[in-house]
Amino acid sequence: AERNLLTEGHGPSEPTWSSPVQIVRSRNEYVLTAFVQLCADRETVFRFFSDAFQLERITPAWLQFQVLTPPPIQMAPGALIDYRLKLRGIPIRWRTEISEWDPPFSFVDRQIRGPYLLWEHRHIFEEIRTPQGEPATAMTDIVRYRVPGGALIHSLLVRRDVQRIFEYRCQQMQQIFAAPALPGAESTRGITGSGAAGSGEAMQR
Repeated sequence: AERNLLTEGHGPSEPTWSSPVQIVRSRNEYVLTAFVQLCADRETVFRFFSDAFQLERITPAWLQFQVLTPPPIQMAPGALIDYRLKLRGIPIRWRTEISEWDPPFSFVDRQIRGPYLLWEHRHIFEEIRTPQGEPATAMTDIVRYRVPGGALIHSLLVRRDVQRIFEYRCQQMQQIFAAPALPGAESTRGITGSGAAGSGEAMQR
């Protein structure tokens, strides 16, 4: 059912923070969640992500991110997409597989070659309404990941970069879809673990 997240109250079990991005440790991996509200209907937002080359628009320039797979890229389960980027000056090749594709509700991509021991990224799109009754979209990213070197490397080298990348992504999405600072845009809905990625921990509603 459609929800008006722009005007809903948030209960005490749904914490807020200054960044739209949160990273928590869950067992031997990390779970990143990012939440942003966009002034466009769900079909329009999902269509944006149906074009893999749009990733170049929402990735920070300092990563020098480029899609290598030639167009057209058919987004569907099993699709493979190759990228290159630079992380802290080190050239990296990355291959992603689309493991789930459920338009216009969600999709999942996972790294099958790249710098992480695990990288599984679930994208969720919900229909909402603006206070004026216009269609809008609540977009949630949930990323499960593990890094070589464990907690020390994550703390020293990885956490800040990953947070900056997703904060930039949220800002770019709001600019692309002409979203001002929407009420509640920096509030998430209490994602406590990696349940959306299948660990059994759930997204609280």
